[in-house]
Amino acid sequence: MDLPTLWFGLLAFFFIGYFVLDGFDFGVGMSIPFLGRDERGPNDIDRRVLINTIGPIWDLNETWVIVAGAAMFAAFPEWYATLFSGFYLVFLAILLALILRGVSFEYRHQRPEVRWKRRFDRMIVIGSAVPAFLWGLVFANVVRGVPLDAGFNFTGTVFDLFTPYAVLGGLTTLLLFFTHGVVFVSLKTTGPIRERARLLAGRAGLLTIVVAAVFLVWTTVSFGSVFSGILSAVAAVTLIGGWLANQRKAEGWSFALFAATIAFAVLSLFLSLVPDVMPASNDPANSLTIANASSSGYTLTLMSWVALVFVPLILAYQGFTYWVFRKRVSRTSITGVPEAGEQLGEQVGA
Repeated sequence: MDLPTLWFGLLAFFFIGYFVLDGFDFGVGMSIPFLGRDERGPNDIDRRVLINTIGPIWDLNETWVIVAGAAMFAAFPEWYATLFSGFYLVFLAILLALILRGVSFEYRHQRPEVRWKRRFDRMIVIGSAVPAFLWGLVFANVVRGVPLDAGFNFTGTVFDLFTPYAVLGGLTTLLLFFTHGVVFVSLKTTGPIRERARLLAGRAGLLTIVVAAVFLVWTTVSFGSVFSGILSAVAAVTLIGGWLANQRKAEGWSFALFAATIAFAVLSLFLSLVPDVMPASNDPANSLTIANASSSGYTLTLMSWVALVFVPLILAYQGFTYWVFRKRVSRTSITGVPEAGEQLGEQVGA
């Protein structure tokens, strides 16, 4: 395997890590209006429980997109330049949404007024839903191809990115991240909110299966290869398995299978591109490929040694963080008063 191909694979790994980890963060944020309520209406304690499930890890999960962006900039500068210039407004919307979400996590609890907290809750929902949709839109357009000139410059407009296929890709990631996040809530909470999350994951999972199946079939038939088609089929199986595990209250298995679904689906999209990294929809001769978009051999060699040292350290630190914060979050941890069905200090289980 040559170095450009190796780094194309590593870039896929970084984006898989980002979508799996920050994906369920997005899902938890989007679930606030649905799970932060009981029979009496909006419940701030439940909303605090939801936010606390990702409180210690959301910013760590978000660093994966920084690693992926930096790796693309260094390993494939032509791809980076074309993608970020052509999709500038989309990436700006993603960035603003992520900032909005991060600010809301930090400032929501600064004042006791209900209206203050509700405003930041809405910002968390928007800041989670916008990236969840737009990341799917971006990758669907990369797989489908966009108009490029001979200098690899995007010649379309932002409106050209909102094709039926790309919008379907955005809806797929939106629903998949939402369901994955709700399953994570059931894995990390106790009592009534845990049961509400399991029921919501069951309903959302059915819609996710339908939308994702249409998108994966469309991708495989129109843009895929034999290998990407196999991975799409595996993603479909793990998606259905994750839904079935949730129905059987096997939360740990359900979360793992939904994570596998995201990983196989992203890997399938990357394999659909090979040997391109950004196909030109107007003229195949203008396509960016793994070969013509990559950096020099010296740069890739240096990056490989750096990655060999630091990627295992990043993975070890991430694993340690998840181990430290492995316990379930309950209303007891918020109010100090246990509710029926809650067990103080209950561990996460499958």
